Amino acid sequence: MAVFKNVFKRYERKYIITPEQYEGLMPLIDEYMRGDEYGRSTICNIYFDTPSHMLIRNSIDKPVYKEKLRLRSYGVPDQDSNVFIEIKKKFKGIVYKRRINMTYREAIDYLCHGAPPKKDSQIAREISWFINFYKGIAPAMIITYERVAYFSKEDPNLRITFDENILWRNWDLDLTLGVYGNTLLPDGYRIMEIKIPDAMPLWLSAKLDELRIFPTSYSKYGNAYKTTISKAAILR
Repeated sequence: MAVFKNVFKRYERKYIITPEQYEGLMPLIDEYMRGDEYGRSTICNIYFDTPSHMLIRNSIDKPVYKEKLRLRSYGVPDQDSNVFIEIKKKFKGIVYKRRINMTYREAIDYLCHGAPPKKDSQIAREISWFINFYKGIAPAMIITYERVAYFSKEDPNLRITFDENILWRNWDLDLTLGVYGNTLLPDGYRIMEIKIPDAMPLWLSAKLDELRIFPTSYSKYGNAYKTTISKAAILR
């Protein structure tokens, strides 16, 4: 049986990298890191928000503190697949993520229809508080992507992920319907996330400087939402 970690605290730095930068970086990644045991995975998310999109609008404003609620599966789920309900908070650059797992059917009943979770826990109570605090919160957008993850050979707390084929949709808000939607980045571009408990190793920071890979503030949900705003403005 797989053992899942449900509480995370770390710094996360994001980068948008070109195909050329990716090719230049990978020899060093292969030298210092090892691939995740699951290899390439398809990650499917439902982001929840209020009718006025309060959560993502607040996030786009880059406040000192922000939070989000999402439902995540690894692969396209069916009703009985194991999924995760996650609260993700960011305060002064540090990311805190807390999650619980259950079946997809149970998660939808809980998040959308008010059915209590079968297992009580501190994290479940935090999620229930979140749902009650943000009135009218409901599925707002699906974002899917292909991810490859690596862990440092010396420090397993150092993790690097590469996300590509990022798709979004704000219709058909059911993960069991599959992977489809609008593209978020040009072909071959990836979002790289470096997840570290404290300082970045010198070998990595030097290579990023050499390849001119610079950190950026980037939210998949945020950028997809801004795209919907732009489209709506054009149609007016």
